[in-house]
Amino acid sequence: MMIEDEELRSLYKAASAEHIQKIEAGLLHLEKYPHDFAKLEALLRETHSLKGDSRMLGVKDVETLTHQMEEILASVKRNERIFTPELFDSLYQALDAVRKIAQEAVTGQPAGVSVFHVLAQLMMVSSTDDTWSEILETAAESEVSVFSQPIVEQSLVFNDTVHLNGSHEPADAVTEIDDYQIDTIRVESQRLDKLFTQVGELVASKGQIANQKDEIDQIIALWEEWNREVSVSRQIFTNLERHWSANEIQPLKNFYRQVENRLKDLGVHLNQLRNKTNECTTRLEIVANELESGVTSLRLLPLSTIFNLFPRTVRDLAKQQGKEVNLQIEGGETSVDKRILEEMKDPLMHILSNAIDHGVETPEERQQLGKSPTATISLRGYQTGNTITIEVSDDGRGLDIEAIKRSALRRGIRSQAELLRMSTAEIQTLIFAPGFSTRKAVTEISGRGVGLDVVRANVERLKGTIQVEFTPGQGCLFRITVNNILATTQVLIVQVNEHPYAIPIGFVETMLLVSPQEIFTDEGSQTFSFQGQSVSVVWLADLLGLPVKVPTSTQALNTAAKTIPCMILQIGSERLGLLVNTVLEQQDIVVKPQSKLLKRIRNVSGATILGTGKVCTVLNPPDLFKSAKKTVVSITVRELTEKAQLKQKILLIEDSIPIRTQMRRILESAGYEVTAAVDGQDGLDKLKADKFDAIVSDIQMPNLDGLKFTAKIRQIPEYRKLPVILVTTLASEEDKRLGAEAGADAYITKSDFEQGVLLDTLRRLM
Repeated sequence: MMIEDEELRSLYKAASAEHIQKIEAGLLHLEKYPHDFAKLEALLRETHSLKGDSRMLGVKDVETLTHQMEEILASVKRNERIFTPELFDSLYQALDAVRKIAQEAVTGQPAGVSVFHVLAQLMMVSSTDDTWSEILETAAESEVSVFSQPIVEQSLVFNDTVHLNGSHEPADAVTEIDDYQIDTIRVESQRLDKLFTQVGELVASKGQIANQKDEIDQIIALWEEWNREVSVSRQIFTNLERHWSANEIQPLKNFYRQVENRLKDLGVHLNQLRNKTNECTTRLEIVANELESGVTSLRLLPLSTIFNLFPRTVRDLAKQQGKEVNLQIEGGETSVDKRILEEMKDPLMHILSNAIDHGVETPEERQQLGKSPTATISLRGYQTGNTITIEVSDDGRGLDIEAIKRSALRRGIRSQAELLRMSTAEIQTLIFAPGFSTRKAVTEISGRGVGLDVVRANVERLKGTIQVEFTPGQGCLFRITVNNILATTQVLIVQVNEHPYAIPIGFVETMLLVSPQEIFTDEGSQTFSFQGQSVSVVWLADLLGLPVKVPTSTQALNTAAKTIPCMILQIGSERLGLLVNTVLEQQDIVVKPQSKLLKRIRNVSGATILGTGKVCTVLNPPDLFKSAKKTVVSITVRELTEKAQLKQKILLIEDSIPIRTQMRRILESAGYEVTAAVDGQDGLDKLKADKFDAIVSDIQMPNLDGLKFTAKIRQIPEYRKLPVILVTTLASEEDKRLGAEAGADAYITKSDFEQGVLLDTLRRLM
């Protein structure tokens, strides 16, 4: 039989060819590596998907054969059977038959396949019962071969297909050369995907060029300031000119004239550069936007492309289980990216199958519950901004939390102790765990553990989210949300410990400044009230395994004591507050995936290069939610606030009054509390009387010099790790060596002294 609907026929042609190719590649791999269970799992998924597609479109023979192939593969997975050469031969023959039948469904050309014979071969090779041998012999008497044509001729052939390399298969009718034209070109999706990625790179480069334009503006601002200073200086010089002779003043006048002329030329060139840059940036932005829009539109298809596949499946599954179901479809006209359709077909099929198998009651049960005998399943798609949402809802029995817990326990997915600690929201997410099923018996639809884990995996590949909502006895709703713009990702750049991190903005509900007084401890976790709901708050640094740094500057200390930047992430009904150092900007980026040499890194989905040239890590919000439940808080907001309000103490040892006064001012202006000592002995006495966070000392001093002082305190256990910085006029390598031997952590010479070096050294050591 041939599929009647032209659009569905075209879709089945592409989908079946892809599935068959992957199944064949999987069998070839497993023939070499029979213990690769990850590959076996992938092969099961492909077979299951091909079976579902075929059932949906009424290709019953393919459904029958793939069901038996899936049964054999599942028994190998359960260690009930092992791979043998005979088993592989039968699977290959069955796959060849599937390929031929799929061709018949697409072209209408008779397949010439004895499904009974192929099925008998599959069953015989997987059974020791002699009955199957007898059946196979009987079948062989009536049909000479499984195929009426040689297997070598079973490759798929479609007429009038034009390829990019120029080759094509001629149609039956002869076309006049003069009238010949190519109306469409088939482009491999990989080429389109590559072009799509390059467009994303262009958009990111556009942002980098915009940053360069800002740098030019900064240079021009510097030039203007310099020009004003020269004008002021020129005026002062003119006022003093009458006090000097002509011979003395002429060289200086020539110099001023030369500086003014060169500044004028520099200004002309800078303004020309700015104008050209503005013009090029504007033109690039127009071209990049049009190109992005054009390439994106090439990949857009209506949701009806996959929605129209499901009515037949729902009807057949409902009839098979003796249930009455009405499928309502909305939003089929919504255009989405082709990749979303590719990734969402299997998840939606699994959700619909589960709704019929697990959620919808029989007509008798529904009538007893006061419901209509006919259940309603709604499939709805809509677009909000750049996000696409697909909802599947039913009015069945909803999720059975107790059944989920029993199944998770029985299948070893969670222990009894773990289940007791989990909330209802956490328990219901177990339905997405690999291998999860509440069915005890294996059927054509359920029981193999191949199901909703496919949904989660496909949604996560699209960097999307899936939510589950249910009301016991009233039904269940699955909501899938993904970004429809896949070339670039809109992110929020935040800073943690002076490093940038990107968070996809689709997960960010809002940003706000939180006062430490608003944060309280609830059952061991930091919490604050947001829109009437208690929201857990964590340091992003803690989730990433980084230290939570206490601010050192006076301004930062005061800020930390008053407000802390907080981002509210939301996935479904769950919220999480992330405390960061700074929120920088919003940007469109191209996410570079992790290298295949690396295993998946927790909390990280990839990286990107910002307009400034810095490498920025792109975070994975679903992982952050999981990490937040396990992370131990290194320092609470209250503790940080208390530390921020306490100034760090520095012991300054210097015998020179002018130098001591100057260094005290430098340290105090940086936010430190300074205690001064006039020599090493005085410093030792003050050290014993109080606690300090660091010591800054001279070397050459009366009573006890800096080297002896340092060596002496290093002999006392409590001072062995206390930072000591020597600031001295002694600049030889020998002096530096003696300082290191005495136990100093840093050595700064007064001849090269800069306050920035001293303060940076203190921050690093403390």
